[in-house]
This record gives sequence, structure tokens and C-alpha cells, in this order.
Amino acid sequence: EVQLVESGGGLVQAGGSLRLSCAASGLILDDYAIGWFRQAPGKEREGVACFSGRNGRTYFADSVKGRFTVPTDNVKNTVYLLVHSLKPEDTAVYSCAASRLYGSSCNTDDSEYHYWGQGTQVTVSS
Repeated sequence: EVQLVESGGGLVQAGGSLRLSCAASGLILDDYAIGWFRQAPGKEREGVACFSGRNGRTYFADSVKGRFTVPTDNVKNTVYLLVHSLKPEDTAVYSCAASRLYGSSCNTDDSEYHYWGQGTQVTVSS
């Protein structure tokens, strides 16, 4: 059974940083894409980043490019979302999700992700 557990959210001042963790079990990262999504109150879910276990490549939405990175720890089967230079508009519930890869590239189409974590709240104060 695939399980994803996020941690690392919290309250941070604008300009600060956080490290979100997505600990995966029941899957081999090499065969999956891990996506990071966020949803702010009253807004649609937004895919902000993804990591392809097949080729190690990442993708970032324009809204976070240059501020977010996605390092991984294959020993711990964990994918991280490092968020820097946070802005109040980054406030949202952040979730990771897993999608079995049949190609090599990931994307942030949430309809392609079948396994989801419980989410972690990130609040950025101005």
C-alpha cells in the first residue's frame, strides 16, 4: 500500500524558508513521479513542482521558479520541497502526491496523481 506522509509546515515570516518533507512508503521512487501541490482558501489546487524518479528531472510552476527546489533522499524514500523567499501569497495547504511513471517526465496535472498525503499548512505572515 502506497502511503505519503508530509511534515514541515508552519508559520513563517515573509522572506523566510521552510523544508517540507514527503516520506513515501510502498513504492520505489525510481518508478514514480512525486508532485507538490498547494491549495489556498477559496482557490483551486495549484501544482507547484514535480520530481521524476525515472530521470531525476524536476519541473516548477512559474509562480515558484527560482524559489522552490525539490531535493530527494533515496535512502529515506523522501522527497522534499525547499521553499525560500516566502511570500504571503504562498500561504496554503501543501500536499505531495505520487503517480506511477510510464514515461520519463513528470507534470503537475493533479488528475494523474493517485496517491496523496494528508497535507501540511504553510502560513506566511507579512
